[in-house]
This record gives sequence, structure tokens and C-alpha cells, in this order.
Amino acid sequence: MKTLAMIPARLGSQRLKQKNLAEIDGAPIIAWAIRRCKAAGIFDEIWVNSEADVFAEIAAKEGVSFHRRPAELANNVATSEQYVHEFLTRHNCERVIQVHSIAPLLTSDQIRGFVEAMKAGEYDAMLSCTLEQIECAIEGRPINFTFDAKTNSQELAPVQRISWSITGWRSETYQAAFDAGKCATYAGRVGFYPIDRLAGLIIKTEADLKEARALWPLRMS
Repeated sequence: MKTLAMIPARLGSQRLKQKNLAEIDGAPIIAWAIRRCKAAGIFDEIWVNSEADVFAEIAAKEGVSFHRRPAELANNVATSEQYVHEFLTRHNCERVIQVHSIAPLLTSDQIRGFVEAMKAGEYDAMLSCTLEQIECAIEGRPINFTFDAKTNSQELAPVQRISWSITGWRSETYQAAFDAGKCATYAGRVGFYPIDRLAGLIIKTEADLKEARALWPLRMS
């Protein structure tokens, strides 16, 4: 059965307009995502998932396939669960790997390692994460430390911060959960795949884009 790469790219965005068309090093960030997926050499097919013609043109130029999602799944209220479900209803595969173009510092080696780890662990869902090995709390309550003693940070259990840079699902498990009205994103056996902080940088604002551009030479070196 096939393993597909799916790169989502909605034209409309609220905080940073048309962020998937923002350029780094002379190319739109979605083109970099496509190229990294191709360089990973692990996918049977690579698809750009969008409602917009401009992304169909980029997909064709980069030599990958284009999936046109319905317009109602390209607005601000449509959820990722809905557009992933719609994609899977139209493409027969064992698993789909969502690679976000807004994580431009994710490498082809990391993409390949993610897919290999998902297969080896026989996970139904795989989440990329950065490991935060520092004291962390939520609403004033410690998560990985205690107020009763001061512990060296290197001795703490790292907190797994989900980045969404790359995510994978087994199609059968995802669709069964979705059809049953359950949360498909975390259905079945869930695995976590650590990535570095550069790969975990997600572009949502102009400040994020500036940071990604500033850090780009570090990834390219």
C-alpha cells in the first residue's frame, strides 16, 4: 500500500496573508516543502492540497500532483480533520504524511526518519515534537518538576511540545474514527517523533517569517 505526502496550502490566512507564497531564498515556502519531500525519497506520491489555482501551478512546476479541495474546506472555520478526511476519501493509501510548508526548516532527512519511525513502530498516528528539557508548568502547576526541590535541568524529563511540522496517519484508523464521530487526529496508537527547534519553527506571523529567514543560512550550512 502507498505512503503519500500531502502538503496543505490554503490561500487565505488570517495572521500572515498568503503565507504559503512567502519567499525564502528566492522560492515560495511551499516549493521548499515539495523539494524536501522529493529529496526524502520515501513517498509513492506527493500531493499539494489546496483550493487555489496558484498552488496547482506551483505543483505542476515542481513536478508533483495537485488535489483540489472543496471551497468549503478552505475557509477559516474548516478543520484539518475535515480536509484530511476529504483527501483520504479520494486517494487510496496505507498512510498519509502531512508536511507543512510553514515549517520551512524541516529537512528531507527528518522527513525520511519520521516516515521510517512511523512504519517501524506501527503507529496509527505520529506527531512531530520538540523536546523541552527545562522546568515547565501549566496554569502555575509543575509538569516535569516539583516545588519541593530544585533539580538540575539536565535531570528533568523533557516535555514533548507538538510542532505539527510533520504529522502522519494510518488511513484506515483515521477514517474509522472520523466516520464514528471521534477525534481522528489522535486515533489509535500514537507515536512522537523528536525534531530540532529549527524544524519546529512554524510560520504563522510576520515575526515568524523574519525568524525563519534569519535562521535559513544555519540550515543550509
